[in-house]
Amino acid sequence: MKSISSIFCLVNLIVLSAIAAAGQTLTKSTVDDQLAVQVTVYNNNIGLIKDTRKIALPLGEGELRFMDVAAQIMPVTVHAKSLNRPDEFSVLEQNYEYDLMSAEKLLDKYVGKKIKLMNRNEFQDREEVVEATLLSNNKGQIYKINDEIYLGHPGYKILPEIPENLIAKPTLTWLYDNKSNNTHELEVSYLTNNITWKADYIVVLSNDDTSADISGWVSLDNRSGATYRNAALKLVAGEIHRVKETITQDRVYAMAPSKMTGIQQFEEQPFFEYHIYDLQRKTTIKDNQTKQVSLFKAVGSKIQKELLVHGTKGYFTRSYQDQNPKQQVNVYVKFKNSQANSLGMPLPAGIMRLYKQDVDKGLQFIGEDRIEHTPQDEDVRLKVGEAFDVVAERTQTDYRKITTRLYESEWEITLRNHKEEDIVVGIVEPLSGNWSVISSNYPYEKVDAHTIKFDVKVPKDGEVKVKYRVRVGV
Repeated sequence: MKSISSIFCLVNLIVLSAIAAAGQTLTKSTVDDQLAVQVTVYNNNIGLIKDTRKIALPLGEGELRFMDVAAQIMPVTVHAKSLNRPDEFSVLEQNYEYDLMSAEKLLDKYVGKKIKLMNRNEFQDREEVVEATLLSNNKGQIYKINDEIYLGHPGYKILPEIPENLIAKPTLTWLYDNKSNNTHELEVSYLTNNITWKADYIVVLSNDDTSADISGWVSLDNRSGATYRNAALKLVAGEIHRVKETITQDRVYAMAPSKMTGIQQFEEQPFFEYHIYDLQRKTTIKDNQTKQVSLFKAVGSKIQKELLVHGTKGYFTRSYQDQNPKQQVNVYVKFKNSQANSLGMPLPAGIMRLYKQDVDKGLQFIGEDRIEHTPQDEDVRLKVGEAFDVVAERTQTDYRKITTRLYESEWEITLRNHKEEDIVVGIVEPLSGNWSVISSNYPYEKVDAHTIKFDVKVPKDGEVKVKYRVRVGV
């Protein structure tokens, strides 16, 4: 059975032959005819290209070769229309030419035909040219020269011309019907693979960890096989659904103008169930290029640092005899994405990297975390790392299995602060089933139906022990 690419090539050859036989005219359009190009890039490795060109076409039916399109184009998504004379231009057939020129394909077109072979005679210091018939180009060449068969030949192969049905780069071909003597402004739109974007953020903390300067950058990666010069660029944040992919959609939130500082290069607005970011100037997106463009800059956003110790549900239904009672004290930074906090733009998903000045006023990297698409007025919470000078130890001081589904345990959690200032450490305990705290030497907050939290003040160079007893039914 023939491959799909072979079938497409055969169809294209038949169409071109039919056009030639009918005496229809051939028009070629390159990027030199381009009036404008718009590029809309999505998060999931696809882009929408709108390429508008000024093209003069002969009356009647003919062939138009629309060149300089993306090598990663999705042919079934192509749509062409005349912007200035829509009723006078129509596409009868559409083809995508990907039988691209190569040495092998050129020789394939000359099987059974005469070509020239040039060989340099080193001893006589001259070039010798012979005429040969190419009999085969299958895993090597076979020639007939002067009624003799040659299995290969050391000479350079010289071809008289490039076959009409071989092209040097991806090309869209239309059989069209034109009813106008005037020039068309033809807009061709299509989807292409291998172009994507993501957001990267830089968060610089203040000396006292109470505020931060936050800047966002767009990183655009173009591997689509085309360069888009002086393009209008739009970015869509949100996961669009595609066939054979399970992707959730982000909800849209009301958006008011942002009070971010500095020059804002992108204008943001809700778009369907996503958000769209429109670059307010033209830019050139080269093939095989990663481009970064500033998204926003916010100065003096208020932040809050958190130190948290997390328990697990398994602690409370078994005898806990861990040889190393020490637990991680995780460090988080959180802030609100609001206008009142010098922010307020819906934040596309990406990585936030955090920095802080050392004693020599040099910025040092202190951690990073990934955020999801974050609407306006929602909290951003970043895990930075683990505290060095804060120690937490967990000890189970009593355990009882009352029934097969009811357990009772007592805990002592020790916090030691070796820092030069007082701190607050949160102890987060997830409790399953029906539970109740029987006794506690420290106040706690019920966060939700199955979580309690102790916010423990620990003085500098001090130690605090939190003791409580809990009954859990599963």
